[in-house]
Amino acid sequence: MSHSIIEDLSKRYTTKHYDASKRIPAAELEVIYEALRLSASSINSQPWKFVVIESEEAKQRFHDTFANKFQFNQKHAKAASHIILFAHKTHYNRDDYAQVVDQGIADGRTTPEQREQAFGAFAFAELNTDEQGNTAAWTKAQTYLALGNTMHTLARLGIDSTPMEGVDPELIGELFADELAGYQCDVALAMGYRSEEEDYNAPLTKSRLSREQVITVL
Repeated sequence: MSHSIIEDLSKRYTTKHYDASKRIPAAELEVIYEALRLSASSINSQPWKFVVIESEEAKQRFHDTFANKFQFNQKHAKAASHIILFAHKTHYNRDDYAQVVDQGIADGRTTPEQREQAFGAFAFAELNTDEQGNTAAWTKAQTYLALGNTMHTLARLGIDSTPMEGVDPELIGELFADELAGYQCDVALAMGYRSEEEDYNAPLTKSRLSREQVITVL
């Protein structure tokens, strides 16, 4: 199949070694940040924070979060151009959704008279809230929508990436406490450009299950 989107997705893969000398240009970072902001979420809840690690100081902090486990991902902390921490609010509530509703009014999507009516969608959040007010299973799922959107954006830009569930939420929570402000990070994304000499995954043939195995058209 010939299409630019398919060609871009066929070329993307999980990068194993980055060229530490290469950095993502500022103009392309702006595209990535806006794509993050525009990511879809259930009821437009946007229960997330995205912490971008760019400076050497922040990279060292991220490097230190691998002290106890997942050391196989530690090399990306300093070699990748940038890392994004995808964090979610574990106790998303009506006040959080009020920010979304009020932004919708400011943007002209909702009229002030419709404000209370707009909270009707919050019932779906309540369905995903336990007796302790925990919404983590639901809000974490939203971060993966943003993760997928970002990975697709990077593929279109020709920028390499590595999604990492192999991170330590506890240490990240400690070492990035100020930036996360109580949000929890369970997944991160390294971004940059592959090492042409070291990245063994780059030349390997892409392998996926057949269309017939995974898609049913009724």
